[in-house]
This record gives sequence, structure tokens and C-alpha cells, in this order.
Amino acid sequence: MSPTTSNRPAAPGAGHVTFLGAGPGDPGLLTLRAVDALTHADVLVAEPEVLDVVRSHARADVTATELATDTPQLTLVDGPSAGEAPAPRDAANLVMEAARGGKRVVRAVTGDPGLDTYAAGEMLACSAAGIPFEVVPGIASAVGVPAYAGVPLRDAQGADVRFVDARTASERCWTETGASDGTVVVSATLDSVAAAAGELVSAGRKPDTPVTVTVGGTTTRQRTWTATLGTLAQTLKQAKVLPSAEGGRPVIAVVGERSAAAQREQLSWFESKPLFGWRVLVPRTKEQAASLSEQLVSYGAVPHEVPTIAVEPPRTPQQMERAVKGLVTGRYEWIAFTSVNAVKAVREKFEEYGLDARAFAGIKVAAVGEQTAKALVSFGVKPDLVPSGEQSAAGLLEDWPPYDPVFDPIERVFLPRADIATETLVAGLIELGWEVDDVTAYRTVRASPPPAETREAIKGGGFDAVLFTSSSTVRNLVGIAGKPHNVTVIACIGPATAKTAEEHGLRVDVMSPEPSVHKLAEALAEFGAQRRAAALDAGEPVTRPSERRPGSRRRRTT
Repeated sequence: MSPTTSNRPAAPGAGHVTFLGAGPGDPGLLTLRAVDALTHADVLVAEPEVLDVVRSHARADVTATELATDTPQLTLVDGPSAGEAPAPRDAANLVMEAARGGKRVVRAVTGDPGLDTYAAGEMLACSAAGIPFEVVPGIASAVGVPAYAGVPLRDAQGADVRFVDARTASERCWTETGASDGTVVVSATLDSVAAAAGELVSAGRKPDTPVTVTVGGTTTRQRTWTATLGTLAQTLKQAKVLPSAEGGRPVIAVVGERSAAAQREQLSWFESKPLFGWRVLVPRTKEQAASLSEQLVSYGAVPHEVPTIAVEPPRTPQQMERAVKGLVTGRYEWIAFTSVNAVKAVREKFEEYGLDARAFAGIKVAAVGEQTAKALVSFGVKPDLVPSGEQSAAGLLEDWPPYDPVFDPIERVFLPRADIATETLVAGLIELGWEVDDVTAYRTVRASPPPAETREAIKGGGFDAVLFTSSSTVRNLVGIAGKPHNVTVIACIGPATAKTAEEHGLRVDVMSPEPSVHKLAEALAEFGAQRRAAALDAGEPVTRPSERRPGSRRRRTT
């Protein structure tokens, strides 16, 4: 499909504007075309919640301009001139000014530009000024939110579907909609949706017509209520969402027999995820926790990475320098990497000497697990050995071949690792007949404390779960941030870590069946699913652990 552009000739030196639909809130709903446009943007203009969705796909040097909700006020929040508040201007003028300066501008809106209140006017302004523009459609909230809420808008009978914006609907609109027996999708706010239900009843809809109301749609803050047009106000009152300081939050209501609430129990795929809405603390850096955080998100969780250790160079670099030189001169038959940090340390030393992955030619490379192997591949090195079973030092030893003087011309192994690493791998390799150069490639030290807000959330029960991936993460987290609250679910990667947690007065709720961070996440998800099922069987509301905060702190159990 060709872009929508102005028919007038472009002004000399003009840039380009993309009116981009950011979807209803889930960043994963951005289209491929939208991501491509964002990667080439010089300037972003959007409301705060939209910037949160699109910013991660833009370049680091992009200028992000925040449009205050429901006003033409704009504030520069990112980029070369961040912090300078421009004079009040409307979005159209700001967009055109940047485009006239030769910039590629992305004007991002919630949902789809075709349904945005102001986008059409801004497009007309660009057209009148001769500024070329294109439109990248997005998933409309009125369509995407019901899909995430498990509320189909049409069935095999092909019911009529009408879309109404309660904030601008006229009396005639309500009358025509109320006379229809089709499905009605109403865009409203928390404090106006009950009034919209009343308008439909007054216009002829039966009070017992099913209705679902969803707030925070497509995000982990999503919540859906089921009622009828006649009982909606009471349902929201009982749920304690009205009156509320958040009454202005947008909601999507779906009204109609064919979107019956009874179907939601079978079709609510999003809110029924095992860890839906859980805030899970991951004691790792964002880089280290990338794949683990993605896994947690797939379970509906909101991961929060908090590094508990920092990596520093060894106190004396000579040992590492000799080992790297020996690697180049043929001193080693094997090099074994037991962590991503070890790969990073060797890579940095290579770059210091002007070396690259070609220096590994003729050397066999082992990686302790998949994440370490990925770090090697990104360096340009494909490992020869990765454990086929348990991803640990013990698993690596299971597959490591014994030294054979006939087939192995060199009997030495280079083992770059942390200063506090255990001796399991060294002892095992020696037992297999190999000589080992056990080299300190980096030191691990306790990280700086996280921000005060995070520390308070840890101690005050703001997190639903914490994943402990080693004994050191237990000690360091407690040391820099305090002990997790007694409502927080404690998940440990193995018996040794669990023992350390108990020694610090924590009750261990979840234990990984294998020493793998991904198996640990699976175990937490299974725990969450069982907890959800128990609540449903008992006829109780499904709540997160952080929603039940007793006054007492977690005590050690015997």
C-alpha cells in the first residue's frame, strides 16, 4: 500500500511526517511498518502513555516531545535539548516546524490515526503547507481491547457491530444505537460508562443486556468486569472503582447478547495467564535478564530488574594478560566459558590487544549454557561444546571428553571466570586428565542499592515474587535493599539458594526442579496457576500476593 501524501509539491528542504498508530497499549501490537518508521525518526511527538509504547524502538538520539493530555502544551523530555520547555504550541505547528527543518517526524497516537480526534486536522495542516506525510495504521482500541478481554464482537450469525464514543455521542446517536439489537462497542471513561449504559437503556436496550467493561486494556493493568446494563453501576461500585481519582481513565465497554459475558470464562486468555499482573523482581541487570524477563512477560508478569552484583576487572591484570597471549600462541586445547561475564571479559581483553574472533582458530570452545553460548555467537564464535543436559558446571563435565594424548596434542584448558567461582569444574577437568589455567577474568562485588522507591517496594510488599538465582543474590539483595515482605513469593533456583534464603528468615515458596533460570520461571508460573485455580474453586476473587499485605513481616519457618 502506498503512503498517503500531500498532492502539493513539498517545500524546499522539507522533511517528512509519519502519523503512526501505536495501538491500544501493548507494545507488541505495533506493526512492522510502525517499528521501521520509528527506527528512522529524528523527532517523536506523542502523549506520555504513547511515548512509553514507541520510544524503545527509536534511536537513542531521537528528540521525544511529550504532548500533555487534552491540552496543546508540549514539553521536551528527551534528546539534545531535553529539559527546555518550549512555549505553548499545538502539535500540528510543532510537527510542521520540525519537518520544515528537514527532520523525519513521527506523530504517534493511541490506537489508529483514522480514529484519533486531532490527527486528521494535523494531516490537513501538513497538506496545506506542502509537507509530505504518510499514515501507518494501528490497532484501534475499540477492536484490540475486546480481543484481549476475551469478548468477540461478532459470531457465526454476523451480528451488526456499532462503535460509539460516549464522550462525543449525540442524543440521535444513542437513539439509533439503542434501537439496534447488534453489538455496541462504547469508548468511555470509568466515571462515564455507567451513564452510557443508562443512555442505551433509555433508548430501548433491555436492562438485562450483557455488558463487559475493560480498563487498562492490552496491558498488565487490564481488568474486566461483567454485568448487565441495569446492574453496571452497582457492579463498579462494589468493585470500588467508582467514585475514584482514576475515574477519567479510558475504558472499552462491549454491549450485546452475542458478546455474552458467559463466554469470557472460556475466552479470557490474557487476564487468565498464570502470573497476570504480578510484579516480579529479577536480581539481574537488564542485559543478563533479557530472555528471563521475556519469559516472565509471556506468563503475564511485569519483571523488574535489580542488579545485586557489579562486575569489576581483576585487581591484578597480569594473569589474564598472560592467558590471552597464550591463547594466541597455541598454549591451550580448550577454553571454557562459565558465564556471559567471562565472555565479556575475554572480549574486552581481545579488543584491547586488537584481536577478534579469528584468534580462536584451532581452539575448542565450551559454554556452560545457552545464554553463554549466545554471547559467544554474538562475538563471532560458535561453541564446540554446550551441555546436553543440566546447564551447569556439573552438566558441562558430563559431556567433557577425557584427555587423550593421541587425539589431543595439547593438554591444557584456559578457564576464565569470577573470583568467587566454585572449584567444581576445575576439579572435574583435572580428574579427566586435563591441566587447567584457572584465571580470574573479573571480580564480582555487591551492587549499589536500588532507588528508594524500589527498596520500599521490596520491604513493603510491593512485589508479588522475587526470583533468587544463587545464594549470593539472596545475600546481596538483603544487603542492599532489605528483606522482602512476608507476602512476597520467594522462588529459589536450588537447595543451596533455598537454604541461604531460610537463613535470612525467608520462607521459600517455589523451588526450581532443575538449576536453570528458565525452569525457575516455569515453576513460578505453575505456582501462580495453582494459586489462581484454588481461588476460582473456592469462589474467591483472583488476587495477586501484593494485594494481601499483613502487618507482620515474613518470619523464618522451621
